[in-house]
Amino acid sequence: MTPRWPSTLWIVRHGQSAGNVARDAADAAGSFRIALDRRDVDVPLSKLGEEQSRALGEWFAAGKEDGRPEILLASPYARAVRTAEIFRAAGGCPPDEKICIDERLREKEFGILDGLTHVGIEAAHPEQAAFRTLLGKFYHRPPGGESWCDVILRLRSLLDTVSLHYGGRRVMIVAHQVVVLCLRTIIENLEEKEILAIDSEGDVANCAITEYRFDPGIGRDGNLVLARYNVTAPMTGDVAVTRDPDAMVAARG
Repeated sequence: MTPRWPSTLWIVRHGQSAGNVARDAADAAGSFRIALDRRDVDVPLSKLGEEQSRALGEWFAAGKEDGRPEILLASPYARAVRTAEIFRAAGGCPPDEKICIDERLREKEFGILDGLTHVGIEAAHPEQAAFRTLLGKFYHRPPGGESWCDVILRLRSLLDTVSLHYGGRRVMIVAHQVVVLCLRTIIENLEEKEILAIDSEGDVANCAITEYRFDPGIGRDGNLVLARYNVTAPMTGDVAVTRDPDAMVAARG
């Protein structure tokens, strides 16, 4: 009988983006808004982000992992798609493997707070800053945006699709920091305080792997078990590991 879950599930955060770099510059300058001239969905990888993606692909190509992905899913955001493309081109998976774009893997939406730095939110929307402090990041939904709960809701549907179509196969998901954390919440059945404690320990690194292995001995039908979290491929030369918050707002998503 085909297992309910993939044999291996890798969840990868995209490489460093131009948005990460622009946000750092805005924070350092005390600016209200991040200097980007395009939609968040269109923000590309930085040069370093491309190198990180290539290093990850080369790591898999060199056989450092127990098999390469058979299924490659990605957020529709340019930085995630490009990470997957470079990973594939570097030999991380077969060259003819299709990248399956799924809108349910998109970045958390920030609504009216999109593009604002922390000081910009305080200045332009002090009521939202106060409301977020009261509710906490797990439940706060800015006007036009999403809470973590909203992201979890769409990701439950995504995991149902993975379970239905990719049982027993090796699957990689390329997405965003909040998506990585929300998938952990669902798969490990974590409570709000548990996932926020993990989040508070530090940002998910760019191109970091979160890996699950299927264990048939857990529960009635088996289940996914966390094998490792936030692990990066060995970087060569001057390629650096980066852990910038994955959000269009400077306040961590």
